[in-house]
Amino acid sequence: MKAAFESYLRQQTQLDEAGVRRVSSLAISRKLRRNEFLLREGEVCRHKTFIVNGLLRTYSVTPDGNEHILSFSPENTWTLEVESYDRQAPSRSHIDAIEPGEVLQWLKADFNGLLEEIPQLKILAEQMVSRSIHSSRQRIITTLSATPEQKYEDFVQTYPGLLPRLPLRMIAGYLGVSLKTLTRLRHAQMLR
Repeated sequence: MKAAFESYLRQQTQLDEAGVRRVSSLAISRKLRRNEFLLREGEVCRHKTFIVNGLLRTYSVTPDGNEHILSFSPENTWTLEVESYDRQAPSRSHIDAIEPGEVLQWLKADFNGLLEEIPQLKILAEQMVSRSIHSSRQRIITTLSATPEQKYEDFVQTYPGLLPRLPLRMIAGYLGVSLKTLTRLRHAQMLR
């Protein structure tokens, strides 16, 4: 499991082998079953998590039971509940496994120590934060201004590899449309 992460680090950073091994050495390996929670609403997010394989989602549930999916995290991406992690406060979201998978996790204190110790890791972390902010802003703009058709087309263009891996109800929850609307959109697209 750590070999895949170490390969990722070599591709994404200029870390030397000692740095790669140091970052990897503090990782905690964890296997997840389908539907297993990585974090539940109300718990404190204490880890930064790298997805080695599998697919996770971050979502919230409204009092009437509707799921609002904030993000999907496939292999070679990172996840956490950022507000809970930064403030060490109870999470307002869940993170669970859509597929069985394997993840590596770092305790907040360990990861912060690595950021101070290894400048190249800090550069990678800053780049990830920047990409995340850009992606979130784009998603907000699309959510606020796009039609359901445009939202679906944007999802298809942005995440083509996720379509066959996700149930329609989760795609609908991510797009903020009803399952009925999503089914209509997919049917119309197939007729083109």
